[in-house]
Amino acid sequence: MKQSMSTVHFVFGTFLAVLATLAAAPAGAQEGPIKPFKDELFSQMRVLQSSDGGANEVIDYQEMRDINGRDREPERRVKDDYVSLGVRRYQQNETLALAGRRLDVTRVGQADGAAFTVIFIHGRGGDRRLGVNDYTFGGNFNRLKNLATGNGGTYYSPSVTSFGDNGVADIAALIRYAFDQSAGRPVILACASMGGFICQGISRDKQAVRYLKGVALLGGPPDPGLPKSLLAKRKLPIYFAHGGSDSVYKSEDQEAVYRKLKAARYPTRFTLFATGSHGTPIRMVDWRKVLNFLLTSH
Repeated sequence: MKQSMSTVHFVFGTFLAVLATLAAAPAGAQEGPIKPFKDELFSQMRVLQSSDGGANEVIDYQEMRDINGRDREPERRVKDDYVSLGVRRYQQNETLALAGRRLDVTRVGQADGAAFTVIFIHGRGGDRRLGVNDYTFGGNFNRLKNLATGNGGTYYSPSVTSFGDNGVADIAALIRYAFDQSAGRPVILACASMGGFICQGISRDKQAVRYLKGVALLGGPPDPGLPKSLLAKRKLPIYFAHGGSDSVYKSEDQEAVYRKLKAARYPTRFTLFATGSHGTPIRMVDWRKVLNFLLTSH
């Protein structure tokens, strides 16, 4: 009996020690609030190189495996295992009247009371349909939709008709709207490709940055002035993802912005997909990792 009780005490003591270790661990080292969803398909990418304590990673990307092997029809339709279509019952098109303008959006999730909100900005030639297409980009938008709704969040994919001042004003109004609809809970803005110009404009908008929690830049245009922007002054976390062989916006230029922020001990991460092209980050970025970082960083 004494030996049995001793074993029990040892196990219980070990359990308490593990809990204490987890409690003392930095927030970035923990899983975060977003629960797994198809992580075995989307989150098992091989890290070729890691620096800055894991904040800067080079990910193994191979077109034959990550496009041809993943898609039933390359770049048109991903294999069925990568999608779960039940999320479509939470999806609907809307036209919102915001700040005297009308904005077409697709909303996935509840209209109000969301635990968090994600807004995705497409690039040139896109519209709201791009960010909710379940089968293109390797099923990554379907995963984002499921991660949002499965964790009590809401996802917006708006149609951006201008990448200048009018477009920035529309998205600034949507950010404020989402903030109000969720009673002040976190709002995350993700900009892809040319949509990055919207993020640049928002980063200088005094009102918009007040209602943001963080920003993700996916294959976007480098912004040398970002470290001095109003967004940066508020220390809002920024997640960069870029293709190593992007011929539209050079990865080295975007990484230079990241390094300037990192040197100032800014909450930021940079993921480079080796050999990846301009559209690779939209296909390959691990949305669960992105959301957990932006929601837990300060």
